Amino acid sequence: MIAEVLGTALFGVPVLFGLAGLLLSPGDGGRAPRRRAATLGIAGAALALVDTVVLLFAGDTVDFGAEVVRFGDLPITFGVSLGPSALYVALAVTVVALLVQIYSVGYLHDDPRYAPYAAQVSLFTGAMLTVVAANDLIMLLVGWEVMGVCSYLLIGHDRRLPEAPRAAVKAFLVTRVGDVGFLLGIALLGVSAGSFRLSDVLAAEPAHLTVALLLILAGVAGKSAQFPLHTWLPDAMAGPTPISALIHAATMVAAGVYVVFRMYPLFERSPGALAVLGVMAAITLLLGAFSATAQDDLKRVLAWSTVSQIGYMTGALAIGAPGAALFHLLTHAAFKALLFLAAGGVIHAVGTNLMSRMGGLREHLPATFWSFVIGLGALAGLPPLAGFWSKESVLVAAEHATEGHGPAPAWLGWVVWLAALLGVAITAWYSTRLLLRTFFGHPRSRTEQWHVGFDDARYERGPGAPHDPPRVMLRPILLLTIPSALLGLAVFLPGFRSAIGLPAPHLEAGIAFPLLLLALGAGGAWWLWHAAPGEDPARALGRLRPLFAAGFRIDDLQDRFLVRPVRAFATTLRTLDERVVDAAVEGTGTSATRLGTLLSNAHRAALPRAAVAVLAGALVLGAVAAIFGAAS
Repeated sequence: MIAEVLGTALFGVPVLFGLAGLLLSPGDGGRAPRRRAATLGIAGAALALVDTVVLLFAGDTVDFGAEVVRFGDLPITFGVSLGPSALYVALAVTVVALLVQIYSVGYLHDDPRYAPYAAQVSLFTGAMLTVVAANDLIMLLVGWEVMGVCSYLLIGHDRRLPEAPRAAVKAFLVTRVGDVGFLLGIALLGVSAGSFRLSDVLAAEPAHLTVALLLILAGVAGKSAQFPLHTWLPDAMAGPTPISALIHAATMVAAGVYVVFRMYPLFERSPGALAVLGVMAAITLLLGAFSATAQDDLKRVLAWSTVSQIGYMTGALAIGAPGAALFHLLTHAAFKALLFLAAGGVIHAVGTNLMSRMGGLREHLPATFWSFVIGLGALAGLPPLAGFWSKESVLVAAEHATEGHGPAPAWLGWVVWLAALLGVAITAWYSTRLLLRTFFGHPRSRTEQWHVGFDDARYERGPGAPHDPPRVMLRPILLLTIPSALLGLAVFLPGFRSAIGLPAPHLEAGIAFPLLLLALGAGGAWWLWHAAPGEDPARALGRLRPLFAAGFRIDDLQDRFLVRPVRAFATTLRTLDERVVDAAVEGTGTSATRLGTLLSNAHRAALPRAAVAVLAGALVLGAVAAIFGAAS
């Protein structure tokens, strides 16, 4: 009974606290409304974290369900299943959500709409935890869709920015495209298995399995920003920076990877679905990495890096290494949350997102600088930081897959392995470029000096040189440096490896090749920087730079070949509806109205005319009766 209560409270508490927060008045920016909103947001995430830790230490799998409604022979259940792997993901979600809530108190210190923001973050967290805990596909779908709604609200939170509403609508519509397939895939799996309970679906032999899984992958591509439905994620940087951390690190983009992990016994039976997943992963990995090399916006570099890193995870899933995929998901949650929150400190300090107007921040923001060093090192896979161990597990699994080991064909192993190796060098290049452009050299703003910075006592920007953010923002950043540096060492814990299905680490001689690529990538960026001090290393991209900066113009291609034809088709249908269907309906109504007017005028005739009309009608009826009588 206690396990059932704890399992339900894991996602129920953030949802209830979020709903309670929505009832608060946004207020006028005063302390009382903000304090209540902050208390609800932080308390909801903290209680969910405590719940997760208790369940982890208890060591028992939570598995229960109760039928809610039945449609014919198909039951819909309220089902929860929390094994060790699910609890580790829940731990990452709750830790990041709690730190984001604390960080947001300082980051949005002057935002009059902080109360609904904090509540929506709680609902976002609860929805992701619902996806993690659900043992029923319909329940999972509910959490999946609530995440989409919350992402729309949070990305478009700052209505003063014209790009924010557009980015929110784009994220909502692009993910909806994938969600249509996700819904159809769930329906096909549930109907084929005779149950929507996930454990029953995994044990069944669903008909049309590959078709159902490809439909599921459409939803995964949308939520996890995989090619070709990745275009919403870089634009989502218009939202507040803490939301970028939450979306990229612990929710939304992680949801798709986790769903494939949960359904992996089905994917193992479908080589076709794995092949599609692997090719999609390789394209996404390289597309995101190359696009990150040419960005000037600090947050967009990190956004494209997320697209690339999710490609590592889905690539590991495609070659039969779900444990490596989940391991990289956990380490990525730590270092990507660190990087986004630290980026928020930099942006607040200098008043711009553009690296071309930064530089020389190392001495002014020492804590933020070292946090970036750890985060970017983990992102690039620098040993012994967390990203090295998780990325190494993916590379080793891909190398073994080239020999035909696992459910994937050998050719798919080669595709993923080569893409992952190239991604190592590119990631090291753009990570080094970001560090150099932001923290080294001289200030490149128009006035050659910064004019804004934090007032640590009041959380307000005041005059003077920039410095590290206030304590309420700095502490979450510093706390995230710990898992970003040390989480990878969990690979040496047998209990952790068995929980997520990860094999023991093998530091083979082949790992020297990825490290050489890492050194070449980082060294190449440094050499370009050193050869022309103050110049952007991205100048070496030459004519390819605009192409990379625009994400290979996939947005333009989708606009030309998908958005415009759909709009034209919709316009044609609307015109047809207005000029044909509506005209027919309105014409019928107009004719009836005119006929009624004529009859009304006839009923209002004077008495002599009315008497003549009645007598004439009687004569006509009499004549007709006489004619029919004579004929019969």
